[in-house]
Amino acid sequence: MIQKVEEAILGEKKGLVTLGAYGGYMVFGFDHLVENISGKYDFKIWGNAYYYNEVLGTGASEPGIVMVSYDSNGNGIPDDIWYELAGSEYHKPQTIKNYEIVYYKPDPDKIPTPDPNFPFLIDTSYIKWTDNMENTGYVAKNAYHPQHYFPLWIDTETFNYAGTKLANNGVDNSGDGQNYTQYVYSWGYVDNHPNENIRSNLDIGWAVDEQGNKVNLPGIHFVKVYTGVNQYCGWLGETSTEIMGAEDLHIQGIEIDVLGMKQEPFPNAKVYYANENLYFENLNECTCTIFNTNGQMINNFYISETYYIFTTNFIQGVYILKVQKQNETKIYKIIIN
Repeated sequence: MIQKVEEAILGEKKGLVTLGAYGGYMVFGFDHLVENISGKYDFKIWGNAYYYNEVLGTGASEPGIVMVSYDSNGNGIPDDIWYELAGSEYHKPQTIKNYEIVYYKPDPDKIPTPDPNFPFLIDTSYIKWTDNMENTGYVAKNAYHPQHYFPLWIDTETFNYAGTKLANNGVDNSGDGQNYTQYVYSWGYVDNHPNENIRSNLDIGWAVDEQGNKVNLPGIHFVKVYTGVNQYCGWLGETSTEIMGAEDLHIQGIEIDVLGMKQEPFPNAKVYYANENLYFENLNECTCTIFNTNGQMINNFYISETYYIFTTNFIQGVYILKVQKQNETKIYKIIIN
């Protein structure tokens, strides 16, 4: 499984890893210290969330809780103290601290219980779970994911997770499990806001200890992400955090050349290329258009805050970025390599 994960997201691959139902987790490390810089976001963990309506906060959000660790003993492995990043929901009464869940290994001779309304749900009582809130339920199995869901490396009949549980964010709009909306939380979670939204960024300064006390870390080396809700959304199945990789937000790439246009509307503007992405800072309320050297438009978008776009589908070469605000224009030369 480690090999599969590395093949998907190691470095800049931006594949996809699904963590599974509540508590399903992944631990990974950066190859350097990610600094904790006061007043700034420090890192980002990429997910695949998206909006239906950003203003209403509707979309597909499968929030993951983030734990961080500083390698204080310097041995290069994640065996130091873990701290939770206290996101927007941490202090709310609906959030459950010290939540525990137990999953039960399915009997190989068990008779499946398919869902008559959703034929692809081939066993609605596949993996039983109980929690310390006197609740019980099942993780259903679907035809699109025929592999074992109970980890094959666990040789006991049960295993458990413990941590913080967020309030469920899924709403059944149809009443019959066919149309769900998963509302976004304000900030502080993975796979919650789309990657290009600044609210998907993370701040090491949010770290707290087990008692909820703020801690001041110099930076972090390791990160743990786990699915933060115990929720089943009809045909969508269990809510499961997805991860595509991570990024140190303090490592800025090559700043793009500015081609001698008026800069009064853009006093602190920065455009730079890093990690196969094109980043835009302090270009609020601007319309941006990217052209190739033949004058063909490649992309057109409006920036309302810090923003970036993927460039993995751009062929190598020179591009021209035109930024417009009110009646002023700024031109950048971009080199994608």
